[in-house]
Amino acid sequence: MNICVFGASSNELDQAFYTAAQALGRAIAAGGHTLVYGGGAGGLMGACARGAAELGEAIIGIAPRFFDEPGILYKERGQLIYTDTMAQRKQLMEEKADAFLVLPGGIGTFEEFFEVLTLKQLGRHSKPMVMLNTLGYYDALVQALEKAADFGFMSRNCLTLFTLCDSPEAAVERCGVREENRGGIRRLSDYNR
Repeated sequence: MNICVFGASSNELDQAFYTAAQALGRAIAAGGHTLVYGGGAGGLMGACARGAAELGEAIIGIAPRFFDEPGILYKERGQLIYTDTMAQRKQLMEEKADAFLVLPGGIGTFEEFFEVLTLKQLGRHSKPMVMLNTLGYYDALVQALEKAADFGFMSRNCLTLFTLCDSPEAAVERCGVREENRGGIRRLSDYNR
């Protein structure tokens, strides 16, 4: 399975975020899956790629050519595909993905998450979507989405289109599950393991 990972490029985060991202990369590779991501060498993207590289070379980085500057892209392992624009990069990542996994991140990560969530809501794909909720990072975002549904700005069904997980291993496991929960956002604690 190709697991497309979105996440921060920042190198100034709490170490717990990098540790979780690297563990996620290892879990993806250990499961025999391929990491598809934005090609970055730094931040959570780079940590995830290095984790996957520890166990193999099943890595596909996709980046616009203008990112090809020293230290920006991860070129040590796997395949690096260049695009002309950010829009092409995102489209190719979406096309190659069998599932989407969202690490903590900023506006770029939010934009990527909301685009694939919107496409799923519109029936343009049915791929699993999982958010890795390291240190409760996505709790406030989930509360905002629940409030939007409460006020009628979005369908409550939209809350069932992704799963929130606290551990990298559980997040990878959830990428292989296609059922939907009609009762609200799925959290790992919702499952009997």
